[in-house]
This record gives sequence, structure tokens and C-alpha cells, in this order.
Amino acid sequence: MEGKEKEKEKEEAKRTMIMKINKLKETPQEISQEDAKRQEAYNMSPRVRGGSGSADPSLLYRLIIMAETTQMEIETATKAVPLPTKPVFKPLKAHEMSDGKVQFRKIPVPPNRYTPLKKAWLDIYTPVYDQMKVDIRMNLKSRKVELKTRADTPDVSNLQKSADFVHAFMLGFDIPDAVALLRMDELYVESFEIKDVKTLKGEHLSRAIGRLSGKGGKTKFAIENSTKTRIVIADTRIHILGAFTNIKVARSSLCSLIMGSPAGKVYSKLRNVSARLAD
Repeated sequence: MEGKEKEKEKEEAKRTMIMKINKLKETPQEISQEDAKRQEAYNMSPRVRGGSGSADPSLLYRLIIMAETTQMEIETATKAVPLPTKPVFKPLKAHEMSDGKVQFRKIPVPPNRYTPLKKAWLDIYTPVYDQMKVDIRMNLKSRKVELKTRADTPDVSNLQKSADFVHAFMLGFDIPDAVALLRMDELYVESFEIKDVKTLKGEHLSRAIGRLSGKGGKTKFAIENSTKTRIVIADTRIHILGAFTNIKVARSSLCSLIMGSPAGKVYSKLRNVSARLAD
């Protein structure tokens, strides 16, 4: 009797194993070729076909574990993974962008601008130090204005803006006009000489300078007001402060005056151009 009961238990175990294998075949599994060959050889063996002997439990156990793991992988792949939140970085400061290195600018002071610089030092110092957050000092030995970034300088461009502002003052522009370089990004300073336009000497050169300024500076002011620029005539050098297109118009009118055109002709041209710019 005991022998019959043992045979029944073996048959039931064999049936359950075969049922599990059939389930594995139905589900999409990624079984290696070696395991599939072993299982095929086992099924074709006389012990399994004849009903004698027991099934290889290690192989079936491996197949069942592989099925469970692949099922888990499929479940995890189908689950929607939430995307990581977008990082928010604060803008870098001036000293952080240059790896903590301090940036310098040095502007030489010409001899004719030394006394005006002394008188207007506070007017230059206040906007550069308080608004631009840039250190400024006058080096008396080298006669240069030195600018340096600080830890609390909000932007690297502030150093260059401050240097352009001081340089514009050294060229001869008034402080209210030069301060516009600190507040606006589209302003430039362009310089050229009279000899770049036409080679003039002696009285011809003097007359050309007189034509540029006009009686009491009338011609110069007319060009400035119509083109929204500022002009400095320093001997044979001419400096223009303004936007790119406005500088172009002012320069063309100044060049025509140097070439010998009368002021009336230049005024009429300026009226047409200024009307076009306004449109």
C-alpha cells in the first residue's frame, strides 16, 4: 500500500511540474538556447516518456525563477517613471564666472584732462561705485584710472561699461552724456581724424575745422540734434557718441563738410535723413 501511495505522489508532482512548464511556454519568456535544449532532451528521454523516474527539479526551478524575473521586468518597464524636476540655477556673479579671479581695466589720463578729472571725480566715482558695483581709483604714479570687479558685482559687462564711461570722459564728452553709456547697451564711441577723409594742411585744415563747428558751434549742434548724437572736435580728431545708425549719418555729414560742401547743403540732407529716421 505504501508503494502505491508513493507512486501517486510522484505522478502528482510530475503533473504539477508539467503544468507549470506549459504555462511558461504560453507566456513570452526569454529562455536561453542551452536551457531550451536541455528541456527538450529531458522531455524526449525514456524515463519521462515511459513514466518512470522523477523530473529534474533544478532545471524546472531555474525556468520558474526566470519566468518570474522577466515578468517583474515587464511590469517595471510598463510603469511610467516620473521625469526629474528641472534644476534652477542662479546666475553666476562676476567673480564666479572668472573662477574667483579679479578683473582689471586701466584707462590712461591725457595731460589736458587731468584737471577736469580732479574737478569731476565725485561725479565719475558715484555712478561707477554705487550703481555698477565696480571699484575705481586714480593711480597718481602711472596717471591711470584703475577699475576692478568686486564680489558683489552683478554682471561682468559692468566693468567694460564703466571703462567705456571713463574713456568717453577722457575723450572730452560731458559727464551727463557719458553716463548714457552705463545705462544703455546700444551706444558706441567712434573716432576718426580729418586727414582720414582728406589730406589738408595749414589754413585749409583750419577752415575745415571751422566749417565743422560753424559760427558759435551752430553747425555742430545742428548735426547733434538732428542725429541724436554727441560730437567732440579735439583739434584734428573727431569723436562721435551715439547709436550705430545715428553715428553713420553724423559721420557722413561731417565728411561732406570736410570735403568742402557748404553748410546749407548739409542741413538739407540732414532734414531728409532725420525725417527718414523718424519714420
